Amino acid sequence: MKRLNVRKAILPAICLFLISPIGCAKNEAASQEDFYNVIMQDGADPWVYKHTDGIYYFTKTTGGDVTIWKSAQLTTIDAAPRKVITTGGHNIWAPELHYINGAWYIYYAMDDGDNVNHRMYVMENTSADPTQGVWKQKGQITDSTNKWAIDGTVLQVQDQLYFIWSGWEGDVDVQQNLYIAHMSDPWTIDSERVEISRPTHSWEVNHSPYINEGPQVIVRNGVINLVYSASGSWTNDYCLGLITADVSSDLMDPASWSKRDQPIFSSENGLYGPGHHSFTTSVDGTEDWIFYHVAKFNNSGWNREVRAQKFTWNADDTPNLGVPANPNLPISLPSGETAHIRYEGENGTFGGGAGVIPSSTGSGGSKVGQFDMPDSYGEYSVKVASAGEYILLVRAANGTEGGEGAYLQLSINTGTPSRLYITNKGWENWGLSTARIQLEAGMNKIRFTKDVGDVELDFFDIKQVN
Repeated sequence: MKRLNVRKAILPAICLFLISPIGCAKNEAASQEDFYNVIMQDGADPWVYKHTDGIYYFTKTTGGDVTIWKSAQLTTIDAAPRKVITTGGHNIWAPELHYINGAWYIYYAMDDGDNVNHRMYVMENTSADPTQGVWKQKGQITDSTNKWAIDGTVLQVQDQLYFIWSGWEGDVDVQQNLYIAHMSDPWTIDSERVEISRPTHSWEVNHSPYINEGPQVIVRNGVINLVYSASGSWTNDYCLGLITADVSSDLMDPASWSKRDQPIFSSENGLYGPGHHSFTTSVDGTEDWIFYHVAKFNNSGWNREVRAQKFTWNADDTPNLGVPANPNLPISLPSGETAHIRYEGENGTFGGGAGVIPSSTGSGGSKVGQFDMPDSYGEYSVKVASAGEYILLVRAANGTEGGEGAYLQLSINTGTPSRLYITNKGWENWGLSTARIQLEAGMNKIRFTKDVGDVELDFFDIKQVN
């Protein structure tokens, strides 16, 4: 079994008193208005939609179905209740949830087990809540060419509907272009497809097949910003590009669309291959946020995670996305979100060889490691004012050899332990593990005990479910 390079736990100098010969505790909690920008430790093609009631609905590629998460806040989506919707197909990619003319629509790519047969499909739900009611298949959505198609999205502008997607020009996987077509209703294309972008720049054609995909639109002051993903999605070079058009122009005319010659969001700060994104706003509506996926580590290919960060606007009403936020620096919570209560890992009681170790990337300069023995644990005293359901957000890392996933046993007071999954990204490459837990009013004991694999813990946050 692989151990950390520091063999013995170093008890923190700030510990106020000894609890036992095997550990110490301070158990201080602090209200935090920040978070580290992992939203989901596993996932790709994130789509988040904020409805008129302020609720966020989230989906991503799950492969065999469409899953919708329902959350009142952005940073707790991973722990939100979810609804699984069957499709009857294979290789379900990049679903999107839209609310159009009083009904919900899910657009998704699906095939019969053979990628060459990928096409776009749509289903409808007339319930007020898309996680309730019945989803009805409306069938394939296509133009007359009926060519390979993925990553469809809907643009609503000037009282018109348009469908934008990534597709092949012919029947062979040479390159993916972006196409637009007019829609007569949310499930019907009533025009021929028109090409508005193909890979031409050096950063779009550096891997084969050449790719333009993942189109997303956001409109500001009459400017349609079509932000898309380019280059090989399995490489570190995956990035976001920009095409713009005026809302008053003929969007079916390719000349109405102007393409930038440089990417607007690419690898930085040790994060690789950012792409296939979506846009939303903060809880109070004052901030704009981008959700995107990145590779979990250098050259991890399609092994990806979901992150999010705030962005601003340029003077020409195009998005200024900046660079992927440093994964080891906290960023402010979306405006309007309630604060997290943070418990640093080093402020617990430890046993079975687990203990505190210096960390160059840990939030407090330390981490808890050496969960090597069956009885290795870290235990924390957590005090809350009222009993109820809380969300637990754990910043943890998995360095198990062979790339295997790992688990900790999570115990709350005297309840039956549950398993907390930690994805494999390597030591100090922190992810986010979440759970919904029940706490009693007053003092509670939260214990993390070794289960499977080799893990380390930086801190955990809790916040009460709204």
